[in-house]
Amino acid sequence: MATERSFPDSFIDEDPQKALEALNEALQGDSDNAEWLCQRAYAHILLKNYSCAASDAKKAQQLQPSLPLAFMRTGIAEYHLNHYESAHAAFTQGHQMDVSDKAFEIWIKRCEEMMRETTQNGSVKMRPAVPPVKYDWYQTESQVIVTVMAKNVPKDGVCVNFMEKELSATIQLASGEHYNLHLHLLHSIIPQQSNFKILTTKVEMKMKKTDAIRWEKLEGEGHESNIKHFNPNQYPSSSHYTRKWDKMVVDISEEEKNEKLEGDAALNKLFQQIYTDGSDEVKRAMNKSFMESGGTVLSTNWKDVGKRKVDASPPDDVELKKY
Repeated sequence: MATERSFPDSFIDEDPQKALEALNEALQGDSDNAEWLCQRAYAHILLKNYSCAASDAKKAQQLQPSLPLAFMRTGIAEYHLNHYESAHAAFTQGHQMDVSDKAFEIWIKRCEEMMRETTQNGSVKMRPAVPPVKYDWYQTESQVIVTVMAKNVPKDGVCVNFMEKELSATIQLASGEHYNLHLHLLHSIIPQQSNFKILTTKVEMKMKKTDAIRWEKLEGEGHESNIKHFNPNQYPSSSHYTRKWDKMVVDISEEEKNEKLEGDAALNKLFQQIYTDGSDEVKRAMNKSFMESGGTVLSTNWKDVGKRKVDASPPDDVELKKY
């Protein structure tokens, strides 16, 4: 039985990544197992995924408020996130439950030292109010996409756990605060084929549907009698008004267009944009010049290249070889 499985610290210490994968699989069958959540938090701590560790440990607290280990994991994760007051509170609560565990006392002292140090350095300042973070969703025939409207999220500031009928995400905002999202999904997804992407204006999580059916809503309990065939012209969402989805797709494309790229990626994007926006003559010119020159010339002038063969013209420091 799944509940008989155990994941001791020694197993996690040996290979944290392998342990994390095993715990992800186990929690898909029993997502409310507080001890497994604590152990997955430990794996995240060893892998330095502190936001994910805090999320798992806090959920374990909610499921089993009398579990000291949940408070220990929460405190360690918060400490590494530089949230010393939150860490101190977690360690204090855990110590009250298990006064024999001296590790709580050590961590409490560490937190107090860091709190004093930050106060002396004048690092403790009043933070401006963080605007509320919103999320929305839409779907295609094969995917459900959840979008969190958060700008300038650090590339390593997102942790997402995809489970068969759950989505759990912790996102570090530009302000330093953390936004947590936990959804109980209407229908099942395929976690292994789901992924997320960080853009400059949002975080996008794409979940692979197990069946090409239309979701009436994002969360809840799905019933067979309510299942409908997917209609690509209808995109239900969390909003209470009709949304122009074609416009939203255009807006998303515009945001991706405005992503700042560098080097070869930027150059390739420029060529793609010229080709996409160009006339039929421009496209013919680009195709002909590129093919005839062996990829060394790219011209948009059809009047020039349309009446002649385009010879290869490699850079000065490159030798052209014919095969």
